[in-house]
Amino acid sequence: MTLQKHRLLKTILKRIVLFMIAMLVLSVVVFFLARLAPGDPLQSFYGDSLEMMTQAEQHAARVRLGLNENILVQYERWIVNVFHGDFGISLKYKIPAMQVVSPLIGNTLLLGTLAYLLVFTLATLLAVVCALHEDDLLDRIICKIGTAAYYIPGFWLGIVLVLLFSINLGWLPSSGAYGIGKAADIGNRIRHLILPLIVMIASHLWYYAYMIRNKLLDEFRKDYVLLAKSKGLTRHEIVWKHCLRNVAPTIISIMAISVPHVTGGTVVVEAVFAYPGIGNLAVESAKYHDYNLLMLTVLITGILVFLSSFAAQTINEQIDPRMKETEAIKW
Repeated sequence: MTLQKHRLLKTILKRIVLFMIAMLVLSVVVFFLARLAPGDPLQSFYGDSLEMMTQAEQHAARVRLGLNENILVQYERWIVNVFHGDFGISLKYKIPAMQVVSPLIGNTLLLGTLAYLLVFTLATLLAVVCALHEDDLLDRIICKIGTAAYYIPGFWLGIVLVLLFSINLGWLPSSGAYGIGKAADIGNRIRHLILPLIVMIASHLWYYAYMIRNKLLDEFRKDYVLLAKSKGLTRHEIVWKHCLRNVAPTIISIMAISVPHVTGGTVVVEAVFAYPGIGNLAVESAKYHDYNLLMLTVLITGILVFLSSFAAQTINEQIDPRMKETEAIKW
């Protein structure tokens, strides 16, 4: 085995180990916090009929659901079942938790991925425009409008959009991921995505555009830019051909660490627009103490965050070979 292949294998193994540790820690924290939080999960399972049950019946119900055991025993049983592909029964829906989550994962991934790509595409373009017109009237106007838009609460903006475009004008649907019986209708899905995407983009666009703008301006003040200017290159050529390329690894790193931020935004959007996704489901499962469903949604989110960080680091290494050298030195 060559030295390069040996380093690659060690890097992959290291990341797999880190992934397993991160998921284990996440599961422990969420599991214990969920079970120590006030509330009775039997209320989620039995609903109003719980009030008519005797103490003996409630105790028997806890025994059947495994809620009477020590919390460490509960976690041990849960983690063993997970390794066998069993994530438990949803207390609220009374079916396997995976069956509840599976139909909703695609909806959340569609909304989150589109919002994510649009946010960073528009943020990069907006940042370039601001960098090209630094301190000009256009730059100042964009900064003022962007800052004001960033502080508009997402739930308030969503309600305003529903009142305007759904109720008053009737142009766009106010809720759901698609119309009844139109799950395969792409046009119908797009119409249902427009308002949620507007809220998602408005809530995150300027935050990242401003970060990228500042990185571009810092890059524009470096010594090599003076050399490029002396060679007759225009500001547009320098920013597009040199500064943007050199800042690309930073942008990708920002994209990686932004996944939890954007994912958190989907929770608000899914709640406002009654969009069927795992973000809204996670809030609902926490509210009703549906432990197994909560654990599954949190783990899915954690896996998404880890994989995005892994992908960002891999892409950064392809863009900037110096990162590979740094990784090699560590070993």
